[in-house]
Amino acid sequence: MAVHLGLRGKSVATLLLACLLALIPALFIGWKAVDEVRRYFATAYAEQYTLLQMQRISAPVSRELALSRRFANSVVTREWLRQPDDPERRARFLAEAEGFRQQFGSNAYFIIDHATHDYYFADRRDAELLPRYRLSRSEGEDAWYFDTMASTSTFDIDISVDHVLQRSMLWVNVKVRDNGELLGLAGGALDLDNFLAHFIRASAPGVTPMIVDPRGTIRAHPDQARVALGAGGSPFDTDNEQHIQSLIDNADQRDDLRREMQGAIRRPGDIRTLHVDIGGEPRLLSVGYIPELQWLLVTSLDMQAASILEGRWFWPLVGALLLILAILTSAFAYATHRLILTPLQRLTLSARAIADGDYRSRLPTERRDEIGELSQAFSHMARQVEDYTRNLESQVHERTQELETAHAAMAAAHKKLGDSIQYASIIQRAILPDAQLSEHLASRHAVLWKPRDTVGGDFYVFRGTPQGYLIGIVDCAGHGVPGAMMTMLARAIIDHAIAQEGADDPAALLNEIDRQSRLLLPEAQLPSSIATNMDIGLVWVDPPRHRLTYAGAKLDLYASDGQQLERIKGHKRALGHRRPAIYCNQYVPLSPGWRYYLCSDGFLDQAGGHHGFGFGNGRFEELLRSQAAAPLDAQLAAFEQALDDYRGPHGQRDDITLLIFCTAPEASEPVSPRPPSPG
Repeated sequence: MAVHLGLRGKSVATLLLACLLALIPALFIGWKAVDEVRRYFATAYAEQYTLLQMQRISAPVSRELALSRRFANSVVTREWLRQPDDPERRARFLAEAEGFRQQFGSNAYFIIDHATHDYYFADRRDAELLPRYRLSRSEGEDAWYFDTMASTSTFDIDISVDHVLQRSMLWVNVKVRDNGELLGLAGGALDLDNFLAHFIRASAPGVTPMIVDPRGTIRAHPDQARVALGAGGSPFDTDNEQHIQSLIDNADQRDDLRREMQGAIRRPGDIRTLHVDIGGEPRLLSVGYIPELQWLLVTSLDMQAASILEGRWFWPLVGALLLILAILTSAFAYATHRLILTPLQRLTLSARAIADGDYRSRLPTERRDEIGELSQAFSHMARQVEDYTRNLESQVHERTQELETAHAAMAAAHKKLGDSIQYASIIQRAILPDAQLSEHLASRHAVLWKPRDTVGGDFYVFRGTPQGYLIGIVDCAGHGVPGAMMTMLARAIIDHAIAQEGADDPAALLNEIDRQSRLLLPEAQLPSSIATNMDIGLVWVDPPRHRLTYAGAKLDLYASDGQQLERIKGHKRALGHRRPAIYCNQYVPLSPGWRYYLCSDGFLDQAGGHHGFGFGNGRFEELLRSQAAAPLDAQLAAFEQALDDYRGPHGQRDDITLLIFCTAPEASEPVSPRPPSPG
């Protein structure tokens, strides 16, 4: 016998079916969500654990370096090296050096007299200061000392392996100077094997920390059989159990690990993660590079064994959610029947009477809710249907055609305008020297270019030559389409000026650009409301002579190494000012490790904060000093984030351009390992 369900039965059945159907994907999505959350927290846990352990390893190295610097820069040390045979100076030095020896990680120190090349060494067993041997340029094992003294750095960290004791030692070598004169080399040492062994033993449950060198040789591991002593094997000997590649089952995953290790070495401070199979079990590896040791920290995380998420709350939570779902379903079914289905039945009876032509049928309009409003509207509709039916179709058709015509015209106009501005943006971007910058400077430059509109009045220039390169930024008056038109003209004037004056004289270029712009845009023929002035900063970088040549018009050049900040101010008048100016060059030494910055006034004048004031020079210089030591890409992201945070709800006021560049880092010469002390 067929069963016919009414609206009430269908509503309840549909609701129950929907709940049952929703339960399956809900459980699947919930499980996937928990799994993704677990993976996310596992990755974050592995990264934070690796960062913490890297800091635990690098902290003693930093402490050893600070002690060695104090020891080398001590007045007593310098006085003794001036006259090592003076008994009084020797006694004072021994008394102070003993205090330093007790603080060094290895309870030992060394010092080398540069005048005689005598090597002194003292530890807890023999605190008497006597020359152990004399260094010689002809000895290959002594080359590390002469290479260190010939370098420009003030200190050197050297990791050497004592092949007799089969132990790794970290030596801190600090130059001793007095009024610029080299007196010798001094410092202490740290026993890496003891320190790393303590670090390995302190690992958390489910976490296996390892120390490997850039070749992949394991230097520290909970399983001592996997630890390699000495220089290690070939980086391609992945079957050697003392090589980290031997732990991984899959060959593709081995290649992934090798790439992540290389990436961590190129960007110290970044933690790289990847999923691998070790012993047939999935593991999460996190890789970080320790520059002080030139080793990598690799952490293997077993997500099943590690305490990442507590599971005791999961199933009670699922049961509570199911109970709440059942209660809500029952309440919904009852409310639907009482508040909707019963009134609709009464409304259906009245609607049938209206359908039969009886428009006088009384509808249930006594309710003061949506059902009552629906009944009233339905009754009113019945009275109007006959009149509206006659002309509604023609009116709708007429109005539809009018709207379609207006919409088509507006869409065509909008498309033409958008296409024109987009085409102008493509043309403007074509004049930017991004390809030349990437070819000549590669990762030694970064650019933040943010027009206020699709096109703008800011752009930057670059011209490379065999002797050096010219780099700078230009801020034309105005923004949007007028500013973009000015950039086209300004770029042509600059190219003509470079062809006339050459790229190595920024001041001459500014003077020629100013002259050409006044000829092409005479002030007497322009309305007073139109501004044609330009703010320009140009830098000629001369690497062979180790200096910069800067000339600016209302733009300043900033330089910093993270500690110091220099501001080379440009001329106070812009190009095209009603009162012409003569622009001059300023010469700045090209310092290794320093970063140089050119910034348009759109960055400094950006409104924000609680009172809507501009970003300002002071806040910009403080941000610059705090970020100068970071990688250029990280600096650029920090500047953009700081500007967005400060701007808040305020819109971008002007075009913004920030150009950062630095010189190529000097390649450090290889340092030979220190020979073991005699005896």
